[in-house]
Amino acid sequence: MAPAMLIAWTFCAMLVSANLVQGIGVNWGSQSSHPLNPSIVVGMLKDNGIKQAKLFDADGWTVSAFAGSGIEVMVGIPNNQLKDLANHYGKAKDWVKENVTKQINDVDIRYVGVGNEPFLKSYNGTHLKTTFPALQNIQKALNEAGYRGKIKATVPLNADVYEAASNKPSDGNFRKDVRDVMLQIIKFLDQNDAPFLVNIYPFLSLYQSSSFPVDFAFFDGGSPIQDRNIQYTNVFDANFDTLVWTLRKNGYGDLKIIVGEVGWPTDGNINATPKLAKRFYDGFLKRMANKKGTPLRPGQMEAYLFGLLDEDMKSIDPGDFERHWGIFRYDGQPKFPIDFSGKGNSNKMPVGAKGVQYMDSQWCVLKQDTKNMTLVAPEIDYACSNSDCSSLGYGSTCNSLDARGNVSYAFNMYFQMQDQSVEACKFNGLAEIVKQNASKGSCLFPVQILSAGERLSLAYGATIIAGLLLSLFTLV
Repeated sequence: MAPAMLIAWTFCAMLVSANLVQGIGVNWGSQSSHPLNPSIVVGMLKDNGIKQAKLFDADGWTVSAFAGSGIEVMVGIPNNQLKDLANHYGKAKDWVKENVTKQINDVDIRYVGVGNEPFLKSYNGTHLKTTFPALQNIQKALNEAGYRGKIKATVPLNADVYEAASNKPSDGNFRKDVRDVMLQIIKFLDQNDAPFLVNIYPFLSLYQSSSFPVDFAFFDGGSPIQDRNIQYTNVFDANFDTLVWTLRKNGYGDLKIIVGEVGWPTDGNINATPKLAKRFYDGFLKRMANKKGTPLRPGQMEAYLFGLLDEDMKSIDPGDFERHWGIFRYDGQPKFPIDFSGKGNSNKMPVGAKGVQYMDSQWCVLKQDTKNMTLVAPEIDYACSNSDCSSLGYGSTCNSLDARGNVSYAFNMYFQMQDQSVEACKFNGLAEIVKQNASKGSCLFPVQILSAGERLSLAYGATIIAGLLLSLFTLV
């Protein structure tokens, strides 16, 4: 039976892979208080037929989970490492040895992302002088290690590195403050046959301007804008082709482009909902499946969806939605139907994470007999400052809670992020632990998962206890 079962499993795996839109990958971020075990996440990727993954670091445990998976991996280098890698070639060699050479026999590493949107306007030029030298050193180290032509270094860039004053793609060019370094980078990418990696977010166009036409953020019939002989009916195409024009004007019109991040959040803003996320992904994946491309770059495109999982420790400076980009929740369970084949099966739910272990089914809430609500204000401030209350804002899933509900939500988020510690449900005697699910309507009061680190701690603790008991029995 074993060979027959193996053949059947292999056939099913081939069917799943065949149904996935070609050129689609996902971003897997790590800014979570309770991350899932990497092996569980890789299993989820395989169950959904996803063959490409983009990481924001090169954590050894995470990368090694891809061993033998058949998934192509892009590892990342955080911005805080750029200066050292730019100034010391030896450190670039060490980085490649530690993060590529040690893994390459088992893991299919294809790209190294040097930095992450290092030229954002909000960084005020912090990484302007270090990004390109770091890119050069990493690619040189990769080449010297024997990976020339096999593993390519690039820089994940935000679409704000180029602009068009008229909002027409044909007027696009690099921002003046980054133009010189961008010309160096695109020349280097071309010389090394490496792609230009760009992050495009139609949601942000809608978020940043109340006058932005909503339908233009999607793929199902926005009012067109005319640019020369081309009509654009969605902001993604217009943004992408602004980059194409920018590259053309600077002599690199044929440089390969990969969309490093594209997606839609599901909470934290009135336009961040599962319904709108589904609308966006349905349209985007259908276009990918049809290999439509954009007016200036028709045909097959490569893109990494953003993102795989919600991350409750991301900065919310840009907006509360930042913690809700996941197609899957923090625990790896799907939020909405999504058809990765792009064939329009609107009711198809993706396969959720398997083998997830949760903490006890208990919640921390405001005591029923609390009358003086003025005592609550400093407690809720403390709870939200040290947890994730991003679902309480205007237009968010928990925005309809009453005052007591808001307090209970904040208390519970802190309690869960503190591993359900009894001490984390004190709040000066205003809170209590309950066994009845505190969720209300569409507002989920989550129960936290046992993260990878906690499982190890529990296992280690159990081993120590077992050892002590064995010693006691031996003494007896």
